[in-house]
Amino acid sequence: MDWLDKSTCNYLAVKNVASELLKSGFLQLHQNSPWKIHPGGKYFMIKNDSAIFAFSVGKGISSFINGSFFIAAHSDSPCLRVKPNPEIYGEGGVVSLNVEKYGGGILSTWFDRPLSMSGRITLKSENPLYPSTDLFDYEAPIAVVPNLAIHFNRGVNEGYPISVQKDMKPVIGYFPIDEILRAREKYGFLLPIIASKAGYEPDQILDYDVSLYPCEKALLCGLKEEYIMSARIDDLSMVFAGLEALLNTTTEEDDFDHIRFLAIFDNEETGSGTRQGAASPVLRDMLERIAYSLGCNKEQFHQGVANSFMISADNAHAWHPNYNEKYDPTNHPVIGGGPVIKINSNGKYMTDSVGAAVFKSLCYKAGVNYQVFVNHSDVAGGSTLGNILTSQLDINGVDVGNPIWAMHSAIETGGVSDHLDMIKVFETFWRK
Repeated sequence: MDWLDKSTCNYLAVKNVASELLKSGFLQLHQNSPWKIHPGGKYFMIKNDSAIFAFSVGKGISSFINGSFFIAAHSDSPCLRVKPNPEIYGEGGVVSLNVEKYGGGILSTWFDRPLSMSGRITLKSENPLYPSTDLFDYEAPIAVVPNLAIHFNRGVNEGYPISVQKDMKPVIGYFPIDEILRAREKYGFLLPIIASKAGYEPDQILDYDVSLYPCEKALLCGLKEEYIMSARIDDLSMVFAGLEALLNTTTEEDDFDHIRFLAIFDNEETGSGTRQGAASPVLRDMLERIAYSLGCNKEQFHQGVANSFMISADNAHAWHPNYNEKYDPTNHPVIGGGPVIKINSNGKYMTDSVGAAVFKSLCYKAGVNYQVFVNHSDVAGGSTLGNILTSQLDINGVDVGNPIWAMHSAIETGGVSDHLDMIKVFETFWRK
């Protein structure tokens, strides 16, 4: 819960993962520097500040040939992203922000809640081709998207279309006219606020990637505190579970002869089509560098890929007690019932019977119950990392996740026991 509270955007989630890896003895690699990979080593690489890939190598140089065993998740979540030149000036000195929707969020859940902001700033440097970057988190309520009173929108409870451009403008305050004039002449209101929080002058900042996030902290809910409620459960809960499992299994006492690989991509919520997304060649490029640094030849590289397996971990839809008709009649997982295997005959997920059997076997070995999710046959489902990654790597795998309510809401709900069980399965997978 503390980790979710600190990871208020994709950039900070990656920073927090990296911090834990460094504390556990992992060495950071860089794409533009030579790699020297050694048996028994622990390494990670960050891409675009928003994706991170960590791996530990077994004791022998045969580790790569024996296969790489991946847990993949993603760092991004649906949110409101701040546009350039964001200030919109209104009556009485009210200033709002011009934002756009990132991913497929449930927009109505963003109304009437305190919002803060965090993200990445890009700074001037001596070489214009290599600007420097830094991260920040405002850590306090700075904005609200106010709802329209029901008296002006009598049909609000019957449902109405929401325009991001019109309805979703967050208000950051009201200001005297002289303050507004000064702001409009120079940097506006937002950039100086960001610069001050990050410790820079406004003219040092060339650009930014800033998201708004709900200020509510993660909490436990239910009579038995069996539920966890938080922003960004999809998919930071799987990021955290994978990180916990990697750190718990990468110890001096562990004697293994394969590659343990945690791959955290960005931009899954917008289709993964970026250089740090699952559709990019970044993971295959890393595998090639690992293999060749360990002394494998091209033939051995292909053997290693063929012996590999991937668990694509992105959360699943939990059965909702108010909407039974939306779910498949025989395959609807419930919160508290255990990790979920996600199946789609049209290839939305990478799961087939072999991949499902592997995950079921891991659950048996870990002493954990599993569930199965299949879409209602009349309801189209989404896709995730697994099937996209198979366009870059010819490996077997399975798509899984934990059951949650209100996926893509500003605040989602999951199960405490499911989260702990998934960590057990991930640890069993890497210890196999």
